[in-house]
Amino acid sequence: MKPSVPAAPAWAKTDLARVPHLKVPPPGPQSNKIHARCTKHFKGLSEQVKLFPVVFDSGHGCTLVDADGNTYIDFSSGIYVTTLGHCHPKVTEAVQKYAARCMNCHDFTTEIKTRLVEKLAEVLPGDLNGFQLYDCGTAAVEAGIRVCRAATKKHEMLSAFYDYHGKTYGAVSLGHIRSHVYGAVRAPGAHMLPRPDVYRPWWTKPDGSIDTDKYIEFYAAYMEKATVGAVAAFCLEPIQGWGGSVMPPDDFFPKLRRLCDEKKVLLMADEVLTSWGRTGKWLCLEHWDVVPDVVTLGKGFGNGFPVTCVAVREPYKESFETISASSSYGGNPMACAAALASTEVIEEEHLLARAEHLGAIALKHMKRMMERHPIVGDVRAKGCLMGIELVKDRSTKEPFNEAGKLVYQKAFRKGLAWIPAGHILRMSPPIVMDDETLLKGLDLIEEAIGETAKELGHTR
Repeated sequence: MKPSVPAAPAWAKTDLARVPHLKVPPPGPQSNKIHARCTKHFKGLSEQVKLFPVVFDSGHGCTLVDADGNTYIDFSSGIYVTTLGHCHPKVTEAVQKYAARCMNCHDFTTEIKTRLVEKLAEVLPGDLNGFQLYDCGTAAVEAGIRVCRAATKKHEMLSAFYDYHGKTYGAVSLGHIRSHVYGAVRAPGAHMLPRPDVYRPWWTKPDGSIDTDKYIEFYAAYMEKATVGAVAAFCLEPIQGWGGSVMPPDDFFPKLRRLCDEKKVLLMADEVLTSWGRTGKWLCLEHWDVVPDVVTLGKGFGNGFPVTCVAVREPYKESFETISASSSYGGNPMACAAALASTEVIEEEHLLARAEHLGAIALKHMKRMMERHPIVGDVRAKGCLMGIELVKDRSTKEPFNEAGKLVYQKAFRKGLAWIPAGHILRMSPPIVMDDETLLKGLDLIEEAIGETAKELGHTR
């Protein structure tokens, strides 16, 4: 008998007769007024805010309300953060409790921290049972790099094209960010390599399908010929977020795991974006039965509270002792309470299965969308991590950046809060969303795609 799909929690269900609800065309007068005041002083905004400078006032479940009283369906989750929806009652209560009890005591042991690390050791796969806590994804990545170097006594790091790992020097050196402010060179020992993209492969088999073995062969040759023989780890995102929800072929990570073992190189997974239910597993790598040596957790880990984690396998956990691992805010009682509550909610509300269910129905819906709109070149979903790639021509796969910006803005004006990435539309709805709200959000995107294609002269 096929197992029943867990229902969306009642507290987060959306009344689609009232949502989305636009009182004024967004961004409205209050949004414009407040945004103008703020940006006199506040600089360095993300592209999504620059394209649609709405000012949000509140959020509940799977909806957001702006300063003008407009209500939106949330397909962003605060950039993959509020995985359990806005203001989940249990998470809110946990943070409030410790905000009134003990906000910070550096890295001294607390009972709530003890309960959290015990829970992490319970739910994570394999022997991932050594932990350290931080307050942002970048800090966790930097600590993970240091652990890899300490554990192996080697210094070189491999990473992948279009990965994103953070905005400090070490993390940037493993990612695709390019800016003169980080210096004229990457950090010493940082190497970037191509990774398999099913839609845009570098190497293919005679039948046109992606040839994963060629990537693995190239990695082995690169380690032999282009490094100094001191590779500590291969660090990469299981699914690229900033790169556009790029999914690997199913055989890639098992083969990469074997290569790392053969070369005595650690496998470090940056799961700040992909972990804690986002794809329907605690770790995204569990979809391929792969256990990393080092893994970073974040974003949805605390459902909006700034808490991240580095987890390592049993043989490497003593390496934390040699890297000055503690931090001012990491593991504070409020953070631990938020992370533990979020973990318990995922278990209690059966949200891993719910996320996988939402991904399945979204992919089915997006494939039909692709049949109807020639500018949709590719669609993908793994749980509640989804993407739509827009192209000028399916045969050439030329990116359609202008269309991406217009679709983003048009759907936002219809009441959908979400994420742009050039020609790739990214979606990360909360995993507590009900089916009807998910399909309504996808319908708003399809309306925007149809209008954009017509406006730009790219209809059938």
